[in-house]
Amino acid sequence: MEDERHGLRRRRRGLLWAAVAVVAVALGCLLPAALVAAVVRETADRSAGERVPRPGGPASGPVARLAAAIDTQLERQSGALLRGDRDAFLAVADPAARADLTRRFASLRALRVAVWRAEPSGQPAPAPGQPAPAPGQPAPAPGQPGQWRQLVTYRYCLVVPDCTPSPVLAATRWREAPDGPRLVAVEPSVSAETGTRPWEVSELVSAVGPRTVVATTVGLRARLPGLLAEAEAAAAVADGYAVNGIRPDRYRIFYAGRDEWRRWYGGGRPAWTGGYVVTVGGGHHEVVLNADALRTGGVADLLRHELTHAASLPAGGWSGRHAWWLVEGMAELAGAGGRPVGRYAGLDDVRRLLVGGGWDGRLDTLAPADDAPADRVAASYGVGYLAVRYLVDRYGGQRLLAFFAAVVHDRRPVAEAARTVYGEPWSELHDECVARVRAVAA
Repeated sequence: MEDERHGLRRRRRGLLWAAVAVVAVALGCLLPAALVAAVVRETADRSAGERVPRPGGPASGPVARLAAAIDTQLERQSGALLRGDRDAFLAVADPAARADLTRRFASLRALRVAVWRAEPSGQPAPAPGQPAPAPGQPAPAPGQPGQWRQLVTYRYCLVVPDCTPSPVLAATRWREAPDGPRLVAVEPSVSAETGTRPWEVSELVSAVGPRTVVATTVGLRARLPGLLAEAEAAAAVADGYAVNGIRPDRYRIFYAGRDEWRRWYGGGRPAWTGGYVVTVGGGHHEVVLNADALRTGGVADLLRHELTHAASLPAGGWSGRHAWWLVEGMAELAGAGGRPVGRYAGLDDVRRLLVGGGWDGRLDTLAPADDAPADRVAASYGVGYLAVRYLVDRYGGQRLLAFFAAVVHDRRPVAEAARTVYGEPWSELHDECVARVRAVAA
Protein backbone atom coordinates (compact mmCIF):
# COMPACT_ATOMS: atom_id res chain seq x y z
CA MET A 1 0.00 0.00 0.00
CA GLU A 2 1.06 3.54 -0.65
CA ASP A 3 1.74 5.89 2.25
CA GLU A 4 -0.95 8.56 1.89
CA ARG A 5 -0.11 10.83 4.80
CA HIS A 6 -0.17 14.55 4.13
CA GLY A 7 1.72 17.02 6.34
CA LEU A 8 -0.46 20.09 6.78
CA ARG A 9 0.93 23.05 8.68
CA ARG A 10 -0.75 26.06 10.15
CA ARG A 11 -0.19 28.88 12.66
CA ARG A 12 -2.10 29.27 15.92
CA ARG A 13 -1.03 32.11 18.20
CA GLY A 14 2.56 31.67 17.10
CA LEU A 15 2.27 27.87 17.17
CA LEU A 16 2.77 25.73 14.11
CA TRP A 17 0.82 22.50 14.17
CA ALA A 18 -0.41 19.90 11.76
CA ALA A 19 -3.69 18.15 11.10
CA VAL A 20 -2.72 15.07 9.19
CA ALA A 21 -5.52 12.91 7.83
CA VAL A 22 -3.99 9.46 7.50
CA VAL A 23 -6.16 7.25 5.40
CA ALA A 24 -4.53 3.84 5.12
CA VAL A 25 -5.58 1.00 7.41
CA ALA A 26 -2.75 -0.63 9.31
CA LEU A 27 -2.69 -3.93 7.50
CA GLY A 28 -0.07 -3.48 4.78
CA CYS A 29 3.22 -4.48 6.33
CA LEU A 30 6.48 -5.36 4.68
CA LEU A 31 5.17 -8.80 3.76
CA PRO A 32 4.23 -10.67 0.58
CA ALA A 33 1.04 -9.32 -0.94
CA ALA A 34 -0.64 -12.72 -0.93
CA LEU A 35 -0.07 -13.09 2.80
CA VAL A 36 -1.42 -9.61 3.56
CA ALA A 37 -4.47 -10.35 1.42
CA ALA A 38 -5.08 -13.52 3.38
CA VAL A 39 -4.96 -11.60 6.64
CA VAL A 40 -7.37 -8.97 5.32
CA ARG A 41 -9.86 -11.63 4.28
CA GLU A 42 -10.13 -12.98 7.80
CA THR A 43 -13.31 -11.82 9.53
CA ALA A 44 -13.05 -9.54 12.53
CA ASP A 45 -16.12 -10.77 14.43
CA ARG A 46 -14.88 -14.01 15.95
CA SER A 47 -15.28 -14.46 19.67
CA ALA A 48 -12.22 -14.02 21.88
CA GLY A 49 -11.98 -17.72 22.66
CA GLU A 50 -12.50 -19.12 19.17
CA ARG A 51 -9.61 -20.88 17.46
CA VAL A 52 -8.82 -19.11 14.21
CA PRO A 53 -7.98 -21.33 11.22
CA ARG A 54 -4.57 -20.60 9.81
CA PRO A 55 -4.44 -19.36 6.22
CA GLY A 56 -1.68 -20.59 3.97
CA GLY A 57 -2.56 -24.23 3.41
CA PRO A 58 -2.22 -27.40 5.45
CA ALA A 59 0.90 -28.52 7.24
CA SER A 60 1.91 -31.85 8.66
CA GLY A 61 4.50 -33.40 10.92
CA PRO A 62 6.79 -31.19 13.01
CA VAL A 63 5.56 -27.95 11.44
CA ALA A 64 1.93 -28.73 12.26
CA ARG A 65 2.78 -29.72 15.83
CA LEU A 66 4.80 -26.54 16.36
CA ALA A 67 2.03 -24.40 14.85
CA ALA A 68 -0.58 -25.97 17.14
CA ALA A 69 1.63 -25.44 20.18
CA ILE A 70 2.16 -21.76 19.29
CA ASP A 71 -1.61 -21.36 18.84
CA THR A 72 -2.15 -22.70 22.34
CA GLN A 73 0.44 -20.37 23.86
CA LEU A 74 -1.03 -17.34 22.11
CA GLU A 75 -4.53 -18.23 23.35
CA ARG A 76 -3.23 -18.56 26.89
CA GLN A 77 -1.49 -15.22 26.68
CA SER A 78 -4.54 -13.45 25.22
CA GLY A 79 -6.78 -14.74 27.98
CA ALA A 80 -4.26 -13.71 30.64
CA LEU A 81 -4.08 -10.18 29.25
CA LEU A 82 -7.84 -9.75 29.34
CA ARG A 83 -8.01 -11.15 32.89
CA GLY A 84 -5.20 -8.89 34.05
CA ASP A 85 -3.06 -11.90 35.05
CA ARG A 86 0.49 -10.70 34.42
CA ASP A 87 2.15 -13.89 35.66
CA ALA A 88 0.14 -16.03 33.26
CA PHE A 89 0.81 -13.55 30.45
CA LEU A 90 4.56 -13.91 31.03
CA ALA A 91 4.47 -17.66 31.59
CA VAL A 92 4.66 -18.35 27.84
CA ALA A 93 7.74 -16.14 27.43
CA ASP A 94 11.46 -16.75 27.41
CA PRO A 95 13.20 -14.83 30.25
CA ALA A 96 14.87 -12.53 27.70
CA ALA A 97 11.48 -11.33 26.50
CA ARG A 98 9.87 -10.64 29.84
CA ALA A 99 10.94 -7.01 30.26
CA ASP A 100 9.41 -6.02 26.92
CA LEU A 101 6.30 -8.10 27.49
CA THR A 102 5.85 -6.68 31.00
CA ARG A 103 5.83 -3.18 29.52
CA ARG A 104 3.37 -4.19 26.78
CA PHE A 105 1.11 -5.81 29.34
CA ALA A 106 1.11 -2.71 31.56
CA SER A 107 0.47 -0.36 28.63
CA LEU A 108 -2.42 -2.37 27.22
CA ARG A 109 -4.00 -2.72 30.65
CA ALA A 110 -3.60 1.04 31.15
CA LEU A 111 -5.43 1.57 27.86
CA ARG A 112 -8.29 -0.60 29.19
CA VAL A 113 -7.84 -3.27 26.53
CA ALA A 114 -11.26 -4.90 26.19
CA VAL A 115 -10.67 -7.26 23.26
CA TRP A 116 -7.41 -8.98 22.38
CA ARG A 117 -7.12 -11.74 19.83
CA ALA A 118 -3.89 -13.21 18.49
CA GLU A 119 -4.46 -14.83 15.10
CA PRO A 120 -1.46 -16.68 13.62
CA SER A 121 -1.00 -16.20 9.89
CA GLY A 122 0.63 -18.95 7.90
CA GLN A 123 3.01 -21.51 9.36
CA PRO A 124 6.18 -21.06 11.43
CA ALA A 125 8.96 -20.35 8.94
CA PRO A 126 12.55 -19.18 8.59
CA ALA A 127 13.17 -15.50 7.99
CA PRO A 128 13.12 -14.36 4.33
CA GLY A 129 16.22 -15.32 2.39
CA GLN A 130 17.09 -18.37 4.48
CA PRO A 131 17.48 -21.80 2.91
CA ALA A 132 14.46 -24.06 2.99
CA PRO A 133 14.43 -26.79 5.63
CA ALA A 134 14.94 -30.43 4.82
CA PRO A 135 11.76 -32.25 3.81
CA GLY A 136 9.46 -32.66 6.78
CA GLN A 137 11.58 -30.49 9.06
CA PRO A 138 10.93 -26.89 10.13
CA ALA A 139 13.77 -24.39 9.94
CA PRO A 140 14.98 -22.05 12.69
CA ALA A 141 15.39 -18.32 12.35
CA PRO A 142 18.85 -17.32 11.05
CA GLY A 143 21.60 -17.32 13.64
CA GLN A 144 19.17 -18.47 16.33
CA PRO A 145 19.29 -22.28 16.61
CA GLY A 146 15.96 -23.67 17.67
CA GLN A 147 14.05 -20.43 17.04
CA TRP A 148 11.10 -19.86 14.73
CA ARG A 149 9.35 -16.88 13.21
CA GLN A 150 5.55 -16.68 13.27
CA LEU A 151 3.43 -13.87 11.82
CA VAL A 152 0.49 -12.89 14.03
CA THR A 153 -2.38 -10.48 13.54
CA TYR A 154 -3.35 -8.94 16.87
CA ARG A 155 -6.86 -7.49 17.00
CA TYR A 156 -7.76 -5.15 19.83
CA CYS A 157 -10.47 -2.93 21.28
CA LEU A 158 -9.89 -0.28 23.92
CA VAL A 159 -12.45 0.32 26.68
CA VAL A 160 -15.42 -0.87 24.61
CA PRO A 161 -15.72 -4.67 24.38
CA ASP A 162 -18.16 -4.78 21.46
CA CYS A 163 -16.14 -2.62 19.06
CA THR A 164 -14.87 -3.80 15.68
CA PRO A 165 -11.25 -4.62 16.53
CA SER A 166 -8.30 -2.77 15.02
CA PRO A 167 -5.63 -5.08 13.52
CA VAL A 168 -1.87 -5.03 13.97
CA LEU A 169 0.30 -7.45 11.99
CA ALA A 170 3.61 -8.31 13.67
CA ALA A 171 6.24 -11.03 13.66
CA THR A 172 6.85 -13.15 16.74
CA ARG A 173 9.85 -15.37 17.49
CA TRP A 174 9.70 -18.61 19.44
CA ARG A 175 12.19 -21.02 21.01
CA GLU A 176 11.56 -24.72 21.34
CA ALA A 177 11.51 -26.00 24.91
CA PRO A 178 10.61 -29.34 26.51
CA ASP A 179 7.31 -27.99 27.86
CA GLY A 180 6.34 -26.16 24.67
CA PRO A 181 7.49 -23.20 22.58
CA ARG A 182 8.62 -20.07 24.42
CA LEU A 183 7.98 -16.59 23.11
CA VAL A 184 11.36 -14.92 22.56
CA ALA A 185 10.21 -11.58 21.09
CA VAL A 186 7.33 -9.67 19.54
CA GLU A 187 8.74 -7.40 16.87
CA PRO A 188 7.16 -3.92 16.53
CA SER A 189 4.78 -3.78 13.60
CA VAL A 190 6.32 -2.08 10.59
CA SER A 191 3.31 -0.99 8.57
CA ALA A 192 4.27 1.53 5.91
CA GLU A 193 0.93 3.26 6.48
CA THR A 194 0.91 3.69 10.24
CA GLY A 195 4.17 2.50 11.79
CA THR A 196 4.28 1.15 15.32
CA ARG A 197 1.47 1.78 17.81
CA PRO A 198 2.38 3.58 21.04
CA TRP A 199 1.69 0.57 23.26
CA GLU A 200 4.20 -1.49 21.26
CA VAL A 201 7.20 0.66 22.17
CA SER A 202 6.33 2.83 25.20
CA GLU A 203 5.18 2.44 28.77
CA LEU A 204 1.84 4.22 28.94
CA VAL A 205 -0.50 5.59 31.55
CA SER A 206 -4.01 6.75 30.76
CA ALA A 207 -7.15 8.53 31.85
CA VAL A 208 -10.57 7.46 30.62
CA GLY A 209 -13.72 9.51 30.33
CA PRO A 210 -17.21 8.88 28.96
CA ARG A 211 -16.12 9.73 25.38
CA THR A 212 -12.32 9.62 25.35
CA VAL A 213 -9.28 7.67 26.41
CA VAL A 214 -6.11 9.77 26.73
CA ALA A 215 -2.72 8.12 27.13
CA THR A 216 0.82 9.36 27.58
CA THR A 217 4.14 8.30 29.04
CA VAL A 218 4.89 8.00 32.74
CA GLY A 219 6.99 11.18 32.67
CA LEU A 220 4.04 13.24 31.38
CA ARG A 221 1.33 11.71 33.53
CA ALA A 222 0.78 14.99 35.42
CA ARG A 223 -0.82 16.36 32.24
CA LEU A 224 -3.48 13.65 32.13
CA PRO A 225 -6.22 15.33 34.21
CA GLY A 226 -6.09 18.53 32.17
CA LEU A 227 -5.84 16.66 28.87
CA LEU A 228 -8.80 14.47 29.73
CA ALA A 229 -10.94 17.49 30.59
CA GLU A 230 -10.01 19.21 27.32
CA ALA A 231 -10.53 16.01 25.34
CA GLU A 232 -13.99 15.45 26.80
CA ALA A 233 -14.98 19.01 25.95
CA ALA A 234 -13.63 18.58 22.41
CA ALA A 235 -15.46 15.26 22.03
CA ALA A 236 -18.77 16.97 22.81
CA VAL A 237 -18.12 19.27 19.85
CA ALA A 238 -16.81 16.56 17.54
CA ASP A 239 -19.80 14.32 18.19
CA GLY A 240 -21.93 16.92 16.45
CA TYR A 241 -19.98 16.32 13.23
CA ALA A 242 -20.46 12.54 13.17
CA VAL A 243 -21.74 11.67 9.71
CA ASN A 244 -25.08 9.83 9.83
CA GLY A 245 -24.96 10.16 13.61
CA ILE A 246 -22.42 7.32 13.94
CA ARG A 247 -20.02 8.50 16.65
CA PRO A 248 -16.72 6.87 17.60
CA ASP A 249 -17.15 4.50 20.54
CA ARG A 250 -14.21 6.27 22.20
CA TYR A 251 -11.87 8.92 20.86
CA ARG A 252 -8.33 7.52 21.27
CA ILE A 253 -5.75 10.22 22.01
CA PHE A 254 -2.00 9.80 22.57
CA TYR A 255 0.12 12.64 23.99
CA ALA A 256 3.69 12.20 22.78
CA GLY A 257 6.89 13.44 24.41
CA ARG A 258 9.91 14.26 22.27
CA ASP A 259 11.22 10.72 21.92
CA GLU A 260 7.79 9.22 21.42
CA TRP A 261 6.97 11.77 18.73
CA ARG A 262 9.89 10.37 16.75
CA ARG A 263 8.79 6.75 17.18
CA TRP A 264 5.01 6.51 17.32
CA TYR A 265 3.28 5.74 14.01
CA GLY A 266 6.57 5.97 12.14
CA GLY A 267 7.65 9.42 13.36
CA GLY A 268 9.42 11.52 10.77
CA ARG A 269 7.32 14.64 11.26
CA PRO A 270 8.68 18.15 11.86
CA ALA A 271 9.27 19.06 15.50
CA TRP A 272 6.79 21.95 15.28
CA THR A 273 3.93 19.71 14.18
CA GLY A 274 1.22 19.77 16.79
CA GLY A 275 -0.88 16.72 15.98
CA TYR A 276 -2.41 14.38 13.47
CA VAL A 277 -5.01 11.63 13.13
CA VAL A 278 -4.29 8.17 11.77
CA THR A 279 -6.74 5.51 10.61
CA VAL A 280 -5.88 2.19 12.28
CA GLY A 281 -8.57 -0.20 11.05
CA GLY A 282 -11.86 -1.42 12.40
CA GLY A 283 -13.33 2.02 11.76
CA HIS A 284 -11.07 3.62 14.38
CA HIS A 285 -8.93 6.75 14.14
CA GLU A 286 -6.22 7.53 16.69
CA VAL A 287 -5.10 11.08 17.46
CA VAL A 288 -1.52 12.00 18.39
CA LEU A 289 -0.52 15.30 20.02
CA ASN A 290 3.03 16.67 20.16
CA ALA A 291 3.79 17.77 23.73
CA ASP A 292 6.77 19.92 22.69
CA ALA A 293 4.87 21.84 20.01
CA LEU A 294 1.90 22.48 22.31
CA ARG A 295 3.76 24.02 25.24
CA THR A 296 2.47 27.47 24.36
CA GLY A 297 -1.17 26.45 24.11
CA GLY A 298 -3.65 25.64 21.37
CA VAL A 299 -4.53 22.19 22.73
CA ALA A 300 -8.30 22.84 22.87
CA ASP A 301 -8.49 24.10 19.26
CA LEU A 302 -6.32 21.26 18.02
CA LEU A 303 -8.35 18.62 19.86
CA ARG A 304 -11.62 19.93 18.42
CA HIS A 305 -10.09 19.87 14.95
CA GLU A 306 -8.57 16.39 15.18
CA LEU A 307 -11.49 14.75 16.98
CA THR A 308 -13.79 16.14 14.29
CA HIS A 309 -11.67 14.29 11.72
CA ALA A 310 -12.06 11.14 13.82
CA ALA A 311 -15.83 11.65 13.99
CA SER A 312 -16.42 12.59 10.36
CA LEU A 313 -14.00 10.62 8.21
CA PRO A 314 -15.02 7.29 6.65
CA ALA A 315 -14.12 4.12 8.55
CA GLY A 316 -11.33 3.34 6.10
CA GLY A 317 -9.98 6.87 6.03
CA TRP A 318 -9.94 9.38 3.22
CA SER A 319 -7.67 10.42 0.39
CA GLY A 320 -7.86 12.95 -2.40
CA ARG A 321 -7.02 16.60 -2.88
CA HIS A 322 -10.11 17.89 -4.66
CA ALA A 323 -12.18 17.87 -1.44
CA TRP A 324 -9.33 18.86 0.87
CA TRP A 325 -10.97 22.24 1.46
CA LEU A 326 -14.15 20.52 2.68
CA VAL A 327 -12.45 17.98 4.96
CA GLU A 328 -10.13 20.52 6.58
CA GLY A 329 -12.63 23.36 6.45
CA MET A 330 -15.16 21.41 8.48
CA ALA A 331 -12.50 20.43 11.04
CA GLU A 332 -11.49 24.10 11.23
CA LEU A 333 -15.09 25.07 11.79
CA ALA A 334 -15.12 22.78 14.83
CA GLY A 335 -11.69 23.94 15.93
CA ALA A 336 -12.78 27.57 15.91
CA GLY A 337 -15.07 26.77 18.83
CA GLY A 338 -17.95 28.99 17.76
CA ARG A 339 -15.88 32.18 17.61
CA PRO A 340 -17.06 34.93 15.25
CA VAL A 341 -15.49 34.82 11.81
CA GLY A 342 -13.62 38.05 12.49
CA ARG A 343 -11.71 36.37 15.34
CA TYR A 344 -10.43 33.48 13.23
CA ALA A 345 -6.68 33.35 13.80
CA GLY A 346 -5.77 32.65 10.17
CA LEU A 347 -7.35 35.71 8.55
CA ASP A 348 -4.05 37.53 8.08
CA ASP A 349 -2.61 34.50 6.26
CA VAL A 350 -5.66 34.40 4.00
CA ARG A 351 -5.27 38.09 3.19
CA ARG A 352 -1.63 37.61 2.22
CA LEU A 353 -2.55 34.70 -0.04
CA LEU A 354 -5.26 36.67 -1.80
CA VAL A 355 -3.06 39.74 -2.25
CA GLY A 356 0.16 37.95 -3.14
CA GLY A 357 -1.27 35.26 -5.40
CA GLY A 358 -0.25 31.62 -5.37
CA TRP A 359 -3.81 30.33 -5.54
CA ASP A 360 -5.98 30.24 -8.66
CA GLY A 361 -9.25 30.78 -6.80
CA ARG A 362 -10.48 27.20 -7.18
CA LEU A 363 -11.41 25.30 -4.03
CA ASP A 364 -10.44 21.98 -5.59
CA THR A 365 -6.85 23.20 -5.99
CA LEU A 366 -6.55 24.66 -2.50
CA ALA A 367 -4.62 21.77 -0.92
CA PRO A 368 -1.04 22.93 -0.28
CA ALA A 369 1.99 21.03 -1.48
CA ASP A 370 3.81 18.91 1.07
CA ASP A 371 6.74 21.36 1.04
CA ALA A 372 4.65 24.53 1.07
CA PRO A 373 5.72 27.29 3.49
CA ALA A 374 3.83 27.59 6.75
CA ASP A 375 1.97 30.78 5.82
CA ARG A 376 0.68 29.18 2.59
CA VAL A 377 -0.59 26.16 4.52
CA ALA A 378 -2.22 28.34 7.18
CA ALA A 379 -3.91 30.35 4.43
CA SER A 380 -5.24 27.17 2.84
CA TYR A 381 -6.81 26.14 6.12
CA GLY A 382 -8.30 29.60 6.42
CA VAL A 383 -9.85 29.57 2.96
CA GLY A 384 -11.33 26.14 3.64
CA TYR A 385 -12.76 27.34 6.93
CA LEU A 386 -14.32 30.46 5.38
CA ALA A 387 -15.86 28.49 2.50
CA VAL A 388 -17.38 25.93 4.86
CA ARG A 389 -18.50 28.68 7.22
CA TYR A 390 -20.40 30.29 4.33
CA LEU A 391 -22.23 27.02 3.62
CA VAL A 392 -23.19 26.69 7.28
CA ASP A 393 -24.30 30.29 7.62
CA ARG A 394 -26.49 30.03 4.53
CA TYR A 395 -27.83 26.47 4.71
CA GLY A 396 -27.20 25.18 8.23
CA GLY A 397 -25.09 22.46 9.75
CA GLN A 398 -27.26 19.46 8.86
CA ARG A 399 -27.03 20.14 5.14
CA LEU A 400 -23.27 20.59 5.47
CA LEU A 401 -23.05 17.10 6.99
CA ALA A 402 -25.20 15.72 4.17
CA PHE A 403 -22.94 17.39 1.60
CA PHE A 404 -19.83 16.07 3.37
CA ALA A 405 -21.29 12.55 3.45
CA ALA A 406 -22.07 12.64 -0.25
CA VAL A 407 -18.64 13.92 -1.30
CA VAL A 408 -16.28 12.26 1.21
CA HIS A 409 -18.11 9.07 2.21
CA ASP A 410 -20.06 8.29 -0.95
CA ARG A 411 -17.44 9.83 -3.26
CA ARG A 412 -20.05 11.47 -5.42
CA PRO A 413 -18.96 14.31 -7.72
CA VAL A 414 -19.14 17.67 -6.00
CA ALA A 415 -21.47 19.07 -8.66
CA GLU A 416 -23.91 16.19 -8.17
CA ALA A 417 -23.75 16.47 -4.38
CA ALA A 418 -24.36 20.24 -4.48
CA ARG A 419 -27.40 19.85 -6.71
CA THR A 420 -28.84 17.07 -4.52
CA VAL A 421 -28.15 18.62 -1.10
CA TYR A 422 -28.30 22.35 -1.77
CA GLY A 423 -30.42 22.49 -4.90
CA GLU A 424 -27.87 24.79 -6.52
CA PRO A 425 -25.41 24.40 -9.41
CA TRP A 426 -21.95 23.87 -7.95
CA SER A 427 -20.44 26.46 -10.29
CA GLU A 428 -22.61 29.15 -8.73
CA LEU A 429 -22.27 27.89 -5.17
CA HIS A 430 -18.50 27.62 -5.54
CA ASP A 431 -18.23 31.20 -6.71
CA GLU A 432 -20.37 32.37 -3.80
CA CYS A 433 -18.07 30.57 -1.34
CA VAL A 434 -14.98 32.18 -2.86
CA ALA A 435 -16.66 35.60 -2.94
CA ARG A 436 -17.40 35.27 0.78
CA VAL A 437 -13.75 34.36 1.41
CA ARG A 438 -12.59 37.47 -0.42
CA ALA A 439 -15.13 39.70 1.31
CA VAL A 440 -14.27 38.51 4.81
CA ALA A 441 -10.53 38.75 4.22
CA ALA A 442 -10.69 42.18 2.56
